[in-house]
Amino acid sequence: MFTLPYTLLMKCLPLRPMKITFGWLALSSLLFLFGACKSEYERIRTGGDPELILNKAFEYYEKEDYQKAQSLFELVLSNIKGTKKAEKANFCYSYTHYHLKEYLLAAFYFRNFANTFTNSEFREEAAFMSAYSNYKLSPTYRLDQTNTQKAIEEFQLFVNLFPKSPRVQECNNLIDEMRRKLEEKAFGEGELYFNLKQYQSAVISFDNLLRDYPESPDTERVRYLIARASFLLSENSVVEKKMDRYTETMTRCNDFLEKYPKSKYIKEIRDTQKKAEQAMKALRKRFKST
Repeated sequence: MFTLPYTLLMKCLPLRPMKITFGWLALSSLLFLFGACKSEYERIRTGGDPELILNKAFEYYEKEDYQKAQSLFELVLSNIKGTKKAEKANFCYSYTHYHLKEYLLAAFYFRNFANTFTNSEFREEAAFMSAYSNYKLSPTYRLDQTNTQKAIEEFQLFVNLFPKSPRVQECNNLIDEMRRKLEEKAFGEGELYFNLKQYQSAVISFDNLLRDYPESPDTERVRYLIARASFLLSENSVVEKKMDRYTETMTRCNDFLEKYPKSKYIKEIRDTQKKAEQAMKALRKRFKST
């Protein structure tokens, strides 16, 4: 039987098993290191030492590992209630929710902090962050604006409570921004009613907008649409209501012409006014003949 010499046999063997061995060693080392880090957190979390847990929570917080910090804070907050450390722990805990984009919970915990720790040096910031967390929840104007309203109310409350705060101007700017969003929503609702030919609802919606937002940059177009909706409502009304509604249209048109004599809508408003006047004359003749 023919047998290769040992030295020649070793040269012929592939080196792949050696590479795989080194690869596994490297991977094993990484897994070991990862496991060691994880075991430290788990050891502290399950160790039952409140002071160690709290200190590690602050350490994770400073390292911006907010998920671990939050989990550890939750284990000890009830144990340290009433102590000197409770104030900072609750404040940092509120911020972990904010940094993790859990804005609804952040708003709740910041508000709770401001109401609980009334003498805290962090109270002003907590009150602001409660409002700001609701601001972060404020959606596009087409959606429900409950959080927008909450944010406006809280920013206004902040301004009232801390009138000398350097954040007052920022609060006012954010209030203006969100009020503009509410204006856009109100305008969108009125415009939707108009497009759906629900003219009475459109007039009511636009009137509410003018009442709630008298300084809105959309007032000219709003008053134009009110005049148009009023006329179209008259056109589509039963005979018994037409005269009163055409009269209302005339009032709306006159109001527009008085406020915006150089508007781009002047021609349309005058045409609408003329049509309403002609319709009223025709109605008078009709009533006389009967």
